[in-house]
Amino acid sequence: MLTARLHTVQWLSPHGLHKLAYREWGDPDNPHVLLCVHGLTRSSADFETMAQDLGKDLRVVAADMPGRGASDWLPDAALYGVPTYVSACVALVARLNAGTLDWFGTSMGGLIGMAYASLPNNPIRKLILNDVGPSLSFSALQRIGDYVGKPVEFQTLQEARQYIRTISQPFGPHTESQWNELCDSVLVEKNGHWQPHYDPAIGQAFQNLSESTTLLHETALWAAFDAIKADTLVVRGEHSDLLSKQTVAEMSQRGPKPRVIEVHGVGHAPTFMQNEQINIVRDFLF
Repeated sequence: MLTARLHTVQWLSPHGLHKLAYREWGDPDNPHVLLCVHGLTRSSADFETMAQDLGKDLRVVAADMPGRGASDWLPDAALYGVPTYVSACVALVARLNAGTLDWFGTSMGGLIGMAYASLPNNPIRKLILNDVGPSLSFSALQRIGDYVGKPVEFQTLQEARQYIRTISQPFGPHTESQWNELCDSVLVEKNGHWQPHYDPAIGQAFQNLSESTTLLHETALWAAFDAIKADTLVVRGEHSDLLSKQTVAEMSQRGPKPRVIEVHGVGHAPTFMQNEQINIVRDFLF
């Protein structure tokens, strides 16, 4: 079994220097790096199972995005957005000194990957977008906004697990052990109570969400997508309410013209804890 090595790297925002925490599995000298970036309220621990498999052949790195997990919270909620996250990832990539860099991004992590991969002279060779694209369902964003950033705390770990499990049902079927892993990786104990691991301010962007602002973001995201040159794979959960079949069909004809795979029996988003899902990544990277 591979042991995750825990590290931090310093990065710069308009408000100063911050700490970005990340995990690393596999041979630290392996020049082939897979950088994994989690969804909005998740953490780097989401990639433990996938890293145990892929870490035998490449170096797997997963970061806690700013405001999550062991990374610093930001002093201004307005900084919680894709441009900031790209800046943090650029610092991390510089630290990793990869010979070959591939990117796996779930939901928000995929949006960050799209933005990074659209930049001239970016180092990304292969890009995997897990249940995300340039057009995002407004109703799905509203669903996420209903819980993200809301102040909640629980008396017991079991109550906290049940809460995370309830809002995570679209992940699809998992064993009891897998559910506990998915829950415990995004919970922290403070003053005898259990609560989500992230800065509640990450939910501020959802407070003023409207269909018109969503469409404005989509215009920018499509422009980024069309600029991507990396070999790209789009994975969609069969029952996803965030990434529609229509969006995937349009993506397949634009920009990097990605390959598309649909994961059956899953909504938003596949967790890549199952062997058949991990094999999708392995087959694409090698």
